[in-house]
Formats: sequence, C-alpha cells, structure tokens
Amino acid sequence: MIPAECSDLLKNELFVEIMDNIDDIVMIIDRDTNIVYVNKSYERTFKWKREKIIGKKLQDIEGNTTAIRAMEKGETLVHTVEYLKSANIDSVGVSFPLRVNGEIVGGVSVFNDMSKYVSLVSKLQKTKEMNKYLEDCLGDPMLQKWSKEFITVNPHMKKVLELAMRVAQSEATVLIRGESGTGKEVMASLIHHNSQKADGPFVKVNCAAIPDNLLESELFGYEGGAFTGARKEGKAGKFELAQNGTIFLDEIGDMDINMQVKLLRVIQEKEVERIGGNRSYPLNMRIIAATNQDLEELVRKGKFRQDLYYRLNVIEIRIPPLCKRKDDIPVLVYHLVQKFGGGGVNVSPRAMLCLKEYDWPGNVRELQNVLEHACIMRIDNMIDVMSFPQYMRPDAGTEAETVVHAPNNYDLKEMTAVLEKDLIQEALKKYSNKSKAIKALGISRSSFYEKVKKYNIEVDMADAEK
Repeated sequence: MIPAECSDLLKNELFVEIMDNIDDIVMIIDRDTNIVYVNKSYERTFKWKREKIIGKKLQDIEGNTTAIRAMEKGETLVHTVEYLKSANIDSVGVSFPLRVNGEIVGGVSVFNDMSKYVSLVSKLQKTKEMNKYLEDCLGDPMLQKWSKEFITVNPHMKKVLELAMRVAQSEATVLIRGESGTGKEVMASLIHHNSQKADGPFVKVNCAAIPDNLLESELFGYEGGAFTGARKEGKAGKFELAQNGTIFLDEIGDMDINMQVKLLRVIQEKEVERIGGNRSYPLNMRIIAATNQDLEELVRKGKFRQDLYYRLNVIEIRIPPLCKRKDDIPVLVYHLVQKFGGGGVNVSPRAMLCLKEYDWPGNVRELQNVLEHACIMRIDNMIDVMSFPQYMRPDAGTEAETVVHAPNNYDLKEMTAVLEKDLIQEALKKYSNKSKAIKALGISRSSFYEKVKKYNIEVDMADAEK
C-alpha cells in the first residue's frame, strides 16, 4: 500500500497535470509491486487505459523488471535497454525506490521508447553522411555529372572516375577490371554515354553466358543457310549492331582460346565477316572489355592470348572492391534504402555498424540485395540487424559472429564512441596531415588528442604540428 502522503500526491491536480504533459513514460508501484500510477505517455505507448492497469501486479505483466529490482535493492538503477513485451518496445530510462521517512514504500520508473533515440541518431548520422557527399559533389563538377551512377566519397574511387572521364573523350579500347559486383557494366555504360559515340548504340555481350559454339554467330552474325537452323535471311552480329557506338565484352577472360583468335582479327582489321559469307563489313566502334579474372596469370598458363591481352589493355581501369572503400558504405546505404524503401526509412546505428564491418565479398551487388531484403523485412520504418538476411545477423552462428561484430544493445554512449572513433580514423586516412584532419572533424587539438588516447588510435605524435 502507498502511504497517505503519496496517495494524496497522486491525486493532486498539479502533479497529474505535470506528469501527463511530459514525454517520458512514468509508472509508480507500491511495496507489493501493484501499479498505483501511470501517466498519459504510458497509456499512449502501451495502449492501455489507466483504469485497466492500475491495481495489477507489475511482475504479472512484465516479469522481474528494473523497477522491481530497484525497489528490492534499495538503489537507483539505470536500464540501458530493457525489452517490454507488453508494448513490444526496447525501453531506456531509470528506476529508483520510493522512500517515506527512510522506509521503502514503492518504486518509480521513468523511461521512454528506445526507438525514438535510435531514429534520432540514425537521422543525424544520415544527415552528416549525405551532407559530406553533397559537399563533395558540389565541389567537383565531374562527380556532379556521375553522382547518380557512382555514389562515392572515397578518394581512390574519385580518381578512378576522373580517369574514366578522361578516357571517355578518346577512342581508345578500355579494359575494366574488378571483382564481381563492383559495377564494371555501369562503368562501361558511363564511358560510352560520356563519349563522342554517345548517340550510337551500347551493345552488351556476356562472353561467359553464351556457349562457345554460339558465341561466334552472336558476335559476328551469319548469312542465310550458313548452318542448320540458321535464319534464311541471315542475322547481323553484335559487332554490326554496335556500329558507330560501343560494344561491351563482359567476362572476356572466360572466352574460349579459339574464339580469341577470331576476335583478335576483328580488332586488328576493324572489319567483320559473317559466318558463311564472303563479304566484310567495316567497323567503326569502340571496344570496352571487362573481367574479374587475373588475365596475366591466364596468359602465363596459355589460356589467354598475349597479343589479344595487349590489344584490349590499352587503357586499364580498376574498380576497387567495396571492402577497400568502406567510407562509401553509409552514402550507398542511404541512397539504396531510399530507392527500395522510400525517404522515410531509417537505418539504426548498430545496423550501420554491422554493414560497415562486413567484408562484402559480393560488393555493391550484394549490398543492394541485403538492403532490398532489409527494406521488405523492416519493422515500421526502422532497419535493424534483424531485418538483414540470416547470414548477416550477429546471432547467425559462429561463422557470422566472426565476421559481424555489431553490439548487442542500443547503448547511446557506446554507439557515439564507435562513431567518434570511426570518424577520427577516416579523417586521418583522408587528410595528409593532422591539422587538416582536426579542422575537418571540427574539434580542438587538445580534444583530438584526448579522443585519440581514449580510443587507442595510432597517431604519430611527433607529427602533431603538421
């Protein structure tokens, strides 16, 4: 039972008015753990009317909560995160014993729905990352032009794009190299659409997807009746279709060695002869090839012709894997989440940390798949780690746990510390000296070195004044 002094307070109009107009959820229990008071925020969150909840035992609703433990221990307890099953929320707040004349007569809990804070942190993080990206775009005309296709803030990736832009203005043959899923076809398309042949066709050929016995007819075409099953009127090949434009030969490293000889002749002679024909068609086009294989190793093993290698490798563009440009992950995530889920969808800090620490063997293509899955499986408008495919979740098993090191809670201090350390390390990598890094971070020099020491970040202290 609540003493008369407390009972009178709970009936006081001013007290009730104040409690009902604060955003925090307030609940009071007596020494027997009976609920004696809840405010309007409690009603809104739990969707229960006061008259239906007052008088019930708290442990019958939520079990042994922090409020009960605080009363039993006789001390204030801060619950970093506590799941409340009756409202299906993670709560964060404080619980403390209620004393009258030194005697514990009940307990008080003041808490809130954790998702509000997670959403706020997510929005702040998103705003910071996107502002950084937009500043880069506004300061770089080349990035403005390509920003819809290649989302990047990574210095190395910017240099790759600058090279591609210069190459686009020439007629040179280009070899694009990179792991599967890095965007080689997108790069080829960008080069074409920024070249003098942009008004011509962009014809794509996946050399690995077409059987060897069909690839020749696909590339070079055939005359009518050239072989059984051939059309009577014949068929133009991909090279003819790409006239005055660009032909993109994807997965060139998978091409059969005999087919390589015929391709080499077409490149050298700049003309093509259909299968079964005796007429040559002159070609005016640009060739862009791409591969995820080690062509030099294939040449050494005799699986790729050295002369063809040199013909194709006039200008080489290497696209770095996503694991080598992890500073691009936040801006890519926000772009893809907006694409798949709309502008109102947010990504929780621990989900973002999980995405940044994963190695992405499938590169941007895998990131797209994971985020499309997450947008479908999200709860309300928040993407958390449980929205990811099973293999990405921290609880997916021993193998996944060795890859993904996301925290198990929503501790704001922990998440802030993780973000601070991450930003300091990124600034040190990006800028050539400490002064520029400190200026970019927007903190004082003393604060910078305090945080460096706090987070055990390796910095050459002798270089402090540079």
